[in-house]
Amino acid sequence: MAEAHQAVAFQFTVTPDGIDLQLCHEALRQIYLSGLHSWKKRFIRFKNGVMTGVYPGSPGGFMVVVGAYLSYNKYNQLDPSQGLVAKLGQHIPIGTISPRCQLVLRAVGGVLVGTGLWVSIIFVMRNVLKCLLSWHGWMYVQHGSVSWSAKLWMVLVKVFSGRKPMLYSFQNSLPRLPVPPVKDTCRRYLESARPLMDDEQYARMEGLAKDFEKNLGPRLQWYLKLKSWWASNYVSDWWEEYIYLRGRGPIMVNSNYYAMDFLYVFPTSVQAARAGNAIHSIMLYRRKLDRAQIKPVPLCSAQWERMFNTTRVPGAETDVLQHVNDSKHIAVFHRGRFYKVWVFYDGRLLLPREIEQQMDRILNDQSEPAPGEAFLAALTAGARTPWANARVTYFSRGKNKQSLDAIEKAAFFVTLDDTQQRYDAGSPVASLTSYAKSLLHGQCFDRWFDKSFNLIIFKNGTMGLNAEHSWADAPIIGHLWEHVLSSDPKMSYTEEGHCCGEPHPNLPGPQRMQWDIPAECQEVIQSSLSVARTLAEDVDSHIIPFSDFGKGLIKKCRTSPDAFIQIALQLAHFRDKGKFCLTYEASMTRLFREGRTETVRSCTNETCAFVRAMLRDETCLKLLKDAAEKHQSLYRLAMTGMGIDRHLFCLYVVSKYLGEESAFLKEVLSEPWRLSTSQTPLQQVELFDLVRHPEYVSSGGGFGPVADDGYGVSYIIVGENLINFHISSKHSSPETDSHRFGGNIRQAMLDILALFQLDKKSNK
Repeated sequence: MAEAHQAVAFQFTVTPDGIDLQLCHEALRQIYLSGLHSWKKRFIRFKNGVMTGVYPGSPGGFMVVVGAYLSYNKYNQLDPSQGLVAKLGQHIPIGTISPRCQLVLRAVGGVLVGTGLWVSIIFVMRNVLKCLLSWHGWMYVQHGSVSWSAKLWMVLVKVFSGRKPMLYSFQNSLPRLPVPPVKDTCRRYLESARPLMDDEQYARMEGLAKDFEKNLGPRLQWYLKLKSWWASNYVSDWWEEYIYLRGRGPIMVNSNYYAMDFLYVFPTSVQAARAGNAIHSIMLYRRKLDRAQIKPVPLCSAQWERMFNTTRVPGAETDVLQHVNDSKHIAVFHRGRFYKVWVFYDGRLLLPREIEQQMDRILNDQSEPAPGEAFLAALTAGARTPWANARVTYFSRGKNKQSLDAIEKAAFFVTLDDTQQRYDAGSPVASLTSYAKSLLHGQCFDRWFDKSFNLIIFKNGTMGLNAEHSWADAPIIGHLWEHVLSSDPKMSYTEEGHCCGEPHPNLPGPQRMQWDIPAECQEVIQSSLSVARTLAEDVDSHIIPFSDFGKGLIKKCRTSPDAFIQIALQLAHFRDKGKFCLTYEASMTRLFREGRTETVRSCTNETCAFVRAMLRDETCLKLLKDAAEKHQSLYRLAMTGMGIDRHLFCLYVVSKYLGEESAFLKEVLSEPWRLSTSQTPLQQVELFDLVRHPEYVSSGGGFGPVADDGYGVSYIIVGENLINFHISSKHSSPETDSHRFGGNIRQAMLDILALFQLDKKSNK
């Protein structure tokens, strides 16, 4: 391959005649362009900070308000300074100042008063908007109808949102996450636990809850209330630290998740070309993110801040998230070698064909990995403490530190995978299983699991993502992935499958990272690899493209699609295991500042009653509707800050800080989630014309099982007629079988739909 171009700004040699200074004009030019790019970025960030800080006002609004104020005073021959100059005259003899200067002073005073008026208007508008965003009555409107109050609310939000809000404009107007009363949380917990306990177990838990509610609970609640008044969000920092960063087990499978490519469309089979378009599209998204040009909604946008240039750095007891403001390169892995690839040249972002050129250089490189380099990334796949110790011991100096910095400070990580993955209509089950497992864990040494996300390009041009979870939740990375997938057909390829355009004649090549990994470190790497491989081999994955029907028919049943699917999962699980279990469904709390997620406990008394009736072949349509309505009610409570689990989690953290033991909290938080579920929402529907191009559908994504004897289920509702399910469990558990559970899900979906007898209704 072409070796990296070493651009040296200047060289000097000592000769008998003195120092001979030799300048490299091209290198100096690149330094100038790099600095120009940096200052442009600083200016954009400064401008965005100003715009966000005065939102929903604007500099143009400032000119209008101040100009109108001064014009009004001039027309009515009033003092625009509202007496400020007169008060100033008590300390300074105004009479000694010329009339022109007095006029200027009055104008300056008028501008100051006008500015105060403008700030007051902004303050009022921002607080009105905060009050509007605190109202959640729109969530209780029945499907297919919009109340007058909801319509009025939407109009007012639009009016007080300003003309052109930016991505972070709503941040200061979002309400804080409320702390629910302890009594309400305990009551809702007992209600959720009832279908999973017999009478004796329930009576015991009820006693523990009442004791907690009367004694320790109010004391812990006081501290939590204090935190909610002081901090932006009383949950998110503790959730990030204790649920994610303090975990000492592998994050591969246990925490990281994946996103798939198109299901039926294969834009090109040229690996480097697909990488070229995808990397260029991702960098365009980063540019929009840096400029806050991503279309905002009145939801918290804080999680976007660490999407790029971010790495989870291991520590002995807790990890930390390392984020740099800017990065002009990406890190690329191929056949055991690591490369640093600059994505900017001549002060601009590389074009897709130029990025393809760089990827080709890497693919054509025939050099061998250095000793220990090929399996190095396994450190990020194993347990955290050995990786933390190895990082301090072997990667804190010299070339190892430089190369590790190049990876950790890269915009993101790219793997040019040597395997071929793709949906095969002739073997759909096996092909999708292989594809999902490759994205979830790969070979355990070909993904840098600590990076905020990995872009994986397979040998046949298929691609996907693997994302680290601590910095943000799946909808954030999903927003980026929708942008990439929707951009790919628009960027197009040549007839030979290459990116459009021409290679760059003078583009410096990728820089091969250098490593010096001693034998002791290689032993640690092999130990981490062994742990990771055991974990990966145990994953039982199954993907179902469910095309029998989709949300189109479900809506005809006048039922929420999400509630329909969650009830189907309960029916499928009971048929699979013969019992109900504690069920986790992720819900977002981004209606509040710095909100992340809350749990919807989908296994309810109403759902269990419906499942039992189904198993007895009884008429149970009313029970289904009751279960769906209950599910919707729980979902609304979770989204509006009235959930159960985050409140109990924070109360538990406070109890640990105070050194108090609570039998109630300890037991609640030790209950295993044997069915963990999540919906991947399609957020930018306008980017995909699924009516004209139904083939451009994403497969969605998935995650590993949460419990050793449980299931993980992710699903995406695509268009009107397709729902993709991603199921995971562990081969080592005798109780679970992902393929068996997938069959039960399919049958449960069909059985529930049959209750509505839509065929008979359409015939009538």
